[in-house]
Amino acid sequence: MCCRWCPPDPPTSDPGSVAELGEFGLIARITAGRGLPPDTVLGPGDDAAVLAAADGRVVVTTDVLVEGVHFRLDWSTPHQVGRKAVAANLADVTAMGAVPIALVVGLAMPGCTPVSTVDGLAAGMWEEAGQAGAGIVGGDVVSSAELVVSVTALGGLRGRAPVTRSGARPGDVLGLCGRLGWAAAGLAVLRRGFRSPLAVVGAHQVPEPPYGAGPQAATAGATAMIDISDGLLADAGHLAEASGVGIDINSAAVPVAGRLVEVASALGADARHWVLTGGEDHALLACFPADVALPAGWTELGVVLQGRGVTVDGRPYEGPGGWEHFAR
Repeated sequence: MCCRWCPPDPPTSDPGSVAELGEFGLIARITAGRGLPPDTVLGPGDDAAVLAAADGRVVVTTDVLVEGVHFRLDWSTPHQVGRKAVAANLADVTAMGAVPIALVVGLAMPGCTPVSTVDGLAAGMWEEAGQAGAGIVGGDVVSSAELVVSVTALGGLRGRAPVTRSGARPGDVLGLCGRLGWAAAGLAVLRRGFRSPLAVVGAHQVPEPPYGAGPQAATAGATAMIDISDGLLADAGHLAEASGVGIDINSAAVPVAGRLVEVASALGADARHWVLTGGEDHALLACFPADVALPAGWTELGVVLQGRGVTVDGRPYEGPGGWEHFAR
């Protein structure tokens, strides 16, 4: 068995593998017939892509997803992994107040990987990019021992200043757009060996970032903003640290969906803990001046204060605050 995707004792020459198709055949297969975003001057096929930066500035972010760390192909289809990889990056773009423009994708995989796996990844990436008004303009494919997906996303500010993590001021109101706790609930279900309820499992497999909410918040006057990838408390902490302020979250204002309560009850878990600390939903957290009405779709969660750190109802939260890479 040459890798985990192959059946036992596969034939030495599998016409359905990426090794048989070859690097350039694989690239052609991924890009054939795909439309490109309007800001593309030159797309795939040359040494590099060329994009038009309307106001001379480009927002850039990148993420790397490793099989077994960020996704499992026994839990998610390649199509779902492709969508998740793109969603995680575009959420960071919109958290800067930018509009997604384009993506560059790197794929590393064993040569025995079925072409159907790459087809699924590519289809998912193109679908998610299209939902945000972006497209894939270039990338690379290489051989490796593990499946690795690297996505770089680019966005345009459309004349606005970027909304960073460091602009929050005492007196600002904390706002949320998007759902919380769903991906954590889905992960808990999968870890127990179940595949349903589909609503929460699907939230872990494919997040639903509110792509339009970042530019909306920037236009409304948001002073600081962050994508919630590590958990509400953890990412509120990143925002507070960057801004040199304290943040107090009103637990009664944090939405806890009834479906999460049902799942938590069945698993003997705490739905509110998922909502406060669960990552990978890619909701947006932003601060707004107190005299600014929160845009439609945003919920007020708390306030920005003098001081440092994050509290819940005026007190430190007991227990882990969220995801941290390299933590033991």
